[in-house]
Amino acid sequence: MKASDSATGGQAAGRAVVTRFAPSPTGYLHIGGARTALFNWLFARHHGGKYLLRIEDTDRARSTEAAIDAIFDGLRWLGLDGDEPAVFQFARSARHAEVARALLDAGHAYRCYLTPEELAERRASAQAERRPFRIDSEWRDADPGGAPQDAPFVVRIKAPREGDTVIEDLVQGPVTVSNAEIDDFVILRSDGTPTYMLAVVVDDHDMGVTHVIRGDDHLNNAFRQLAIIRALNDLEGGWPVPEYGHVPLIHGADGAKLSKRHGALGVDAYRDELGILPEALFNYLLRLGWGHGDDEIISREQAVEWFDIAHVGKAPSRFDVAKLHNLNGHYLREADDGRLADLTAPRMAAAPDRELLARAMPVLKVRAKDLNELADGAAFLSATRPLALDAKAEALLTEDARDLLGRIHALLAAQNDWTSEPLEASLKAMAQELGLGLGKLAQPLRAALTGQTTSPGIFDVLVLLGRNESLARIAEQARADAGSQA
Repeated sequence: MKASDSATGGQAAGRAVVTRFAPSPTGYLHIGGARTALFNWLFARHHGGKYLLRIEDTDRARSTEAAIDAIFDGLRWLGLDGDEPAVFQFARSARHAEVARALLDAGHAYRCYLTPEELAERRASAQAERRPFRIDSEWRDADPGGAPQDAPFVVRIKAPREGDTVIEDLVQGPVTVSNAEIDDFVILRSDGTPTYMLAVVVDDHDMGVTHVIRGDDHLNNAFRQLAIIRALNDLEGGWPVPEYGHVPLIHGADGAKLSKRHGALGVDAYRDELGILPEALFNYLLRLGWGHGDDEIISREQAVEWFDIAHVGKAPSRFDVAKLHNLNGHYLREADDGRLADLTAPRMAAAPDRELLARAMPVLKVRAKDLNELADGAAFLSATRPLALDAKAEALLTEDARDLLGRIHALLAAQNDWTSEPLEASLKAMAQELGLGLGKLAQPLRAALTGQTTSPGIFDVLVLLGRNESLARIAEQARADAGSQA
């Protein structure tokens, strides 16, 4: 490597764009991972390229099938499936080891026989002397013939020792690291298995990845991976340097790194527990660190057209669950009523009439910010008699209120046209006759019909429940003799 090397990514510029999302299957699809996948998907779509998936499952002790399924499920829900079947890193271990051996044979790597005890002693000395610990192995330039017989060894890359390496990062701008800070890291373990650093480089090359877009916690890894790439480029003459874009991590509303205490959940929890729609989470993640003027509501098509990695901010973005819910409320109001009925029904304690639930959506969704609120608002539709009253509704139904319900029952029982306008006209006339505001009639009527003090408009409730059910619920809460006294 020259005294000063710059990774500008220019070699990637002439190739068709290929991005990748490469999660480790040790848990759910984190919200930060979902945003990384989104940015990779958008960058590829914007440039007419390919977006690929790779499961980095080399940590066999922590990788699980359940986590793999959860990752695929979350990506599928967000519409971020890969353009080709996913690559599984562990299955490619033989290929990784083959590359390590090629580097070894060409003199770009070496067998290191330092024992764990020797390394621990050197690390302790560095700590005692308050200096950075760097691997400085005597085996780097040793005669292989002097190696101990049958002793275990690891394979280390011969990292550059002089000059600087500069990465022209698509998000961070130029980033420089002194080559003296990069020690001879391991690329092949003593059991012959490849390390993460080697596997990533080989997989990105073999998958044709031109742009590596990932969290900025991987920025330091890029300099180590570049050491491998350049050694291979020198060896084989065909390992172009990808362009890098390291995206700042997501923080909580308080500015601290996002964690569970901020509501940092898996993508599946935003869907299953919080009742968020995929298009809302897509839009929210898009705006989390990237923007297009003052636009807040951005469709998938607009996102593909407008997305530019250069407009991703350098500072960490802040995740705000309240803002996500507000955005979700917009998408609920825009959503198809039949689709919302299908999504809401499983969240209801009592199975609703699906057609009735769909008919109710226009009046239910204007009040809701998530599917759970939709389910709560729709609960009255499938409630059975005797209707359970919440505490506020129970308190509202005083003796006077029950007298009033008896009069309302008598009025509505004589009503032949059970649609909003005549129902409203009749109740308004009654309120005027009694010298009351319409709300004085609507409040006990709402409690009797829904068991709650909040609901869609009372005339919508009456129409949705229908004549027979409405009258039965009113009668259940009314004083039996009140109607005859009207």
